[in-house]
Amino acid sequence: MVTDKTALPVTPADVQAAAAAIRGAVLATACNQSRTLGEICGCNIWLKFENLQFTASFKERGALNRLQALSTDERKRGVIAMSAGNHAQGVAYHAKRLGIPATIVMPVGTPMVKVENTRRHGAEVIISGATLEEAGTFVRDHAAAQGMTPIHPYDDPLIIAGQGTVGLEMLASVPELDTLVVPIGGGGLISGISIAARALNPALQIVGVEAALYPSMYNTIKGSQMPMRGDTLAEGIAVKSPGRITTEIIRALVDDIVLVTEPEIERAVAALISIEKTVVEGAGAAGLAAVLAHPERFAGRNVGLVLSGGNIDTRLIASVLTRELAREGRLTQLTIDIVDRPGQLAAVSHLLGDVGANIIEVSHQRTFSDLPAKATLLGLVIETRDQAHLDEVMVALALGGFKARCT
Repeated sequence: MVTDKTALPVTPADVQAAAAAIRGAVLATACNQSRTLGEICGCNIWLKFENLQFTASFKERGALNRLQALSTDERKRGVIAMSAGNHAQGVAYHAKRLGIPATIVMPVGTPMVKVENTRRHGAEVIISGATLEEAGTFVRDHAAAQGMTPIHPYDDPLIIAGQGTVGLEMLASVPELDTLVVPIGGGGLISGISIAARALNPALQIVGVEAALYPSMYNTIKGSQMPMRGDTLAEGIAVKSPGRITTEIIRALVDDIVLVTEPEIERAVAALISIEKTVVEGAGAAGLAAVLAHPERFAGRNVGLVLSGGNIDTRLIASVLTRELAREGRLTQLTIDIVDRPGQLAAVSHLLGDVGANIIEVSHQRTFSDLPAKATLLGLVIETRDQAHLDEVMVALALGGFKARCT
């Protein structure tokens, strides 16, 4: 780890300058302690609510810092950016505020909430490329042809400096923080935060978090060859090619990078909604996912987590919450073999009612099963208090003579 921060492409002075440049136009979000999450994880946890920015993401910090550095001629010719959503909204919103024409290129599969919010901010949106990297290729070609200025989502010193203002605010609010856990996509956020935070407290532990499906920076820093593939709930950090500048900074200043699985990310999103009553997208919940998954690593420490964004489809929220209920044993789908005669459903219903289970859905399957003709499959979705209560229900069904299984 280097000790001379001035040898890096971004300096603490750059972050301080960015803070002055964006002051008043970007919200200085709260950094509040979560006593409940701290009790669950065995440490002291503070949450930086960047999901409460006007565009619901930290990305507008770097976007505004970069836009304000444009020359008069560059402003007239307009800007273009690639983004899976949050950088797009940050650029679009502040470009409109500053009277700068903006074009945003988004890869196929970008959540519609992010596409529509970007259009709402007045930018022209072009859907192109299966990945962020393919969208980036389109941006380079289009920028050269149209004379526009590309605004990179992470690999730009002014972008990095702008994102670093998150770290300045966190340590100003909570000087006793000794650990920062930050999501990594391209690396702009953790790079900026690391520059700012290490200048204020060189002893800080800084841990980056990536989705296990897209361990690009993890591979680069650790020299591994883990594959990158699939659909992740944390699409905001699903980056296959980390930045050159950000890699240099992360290699120098970040202590470690951990990976989180999809169930761990889902659990964190659900926990933030149920406990903190705050909506956070998958990427924004990655830090909490890491702490929940590895409590021994953070035990007793004063941990700052960045809730980096809150742009998530409502359909996904519903899916995440119901899946978490299923994992906790509070929502279960049962299949029960019953004799196809009157009174059997009533018998099952009474039995479930006696043990305190609530029936949510009921269905019969008489045709597509290998049961005898005088039998049927009864499908139920039931609600229970927890896993122990579900176990009690299964025992009661067995004692009542019903062959039931979770499906």
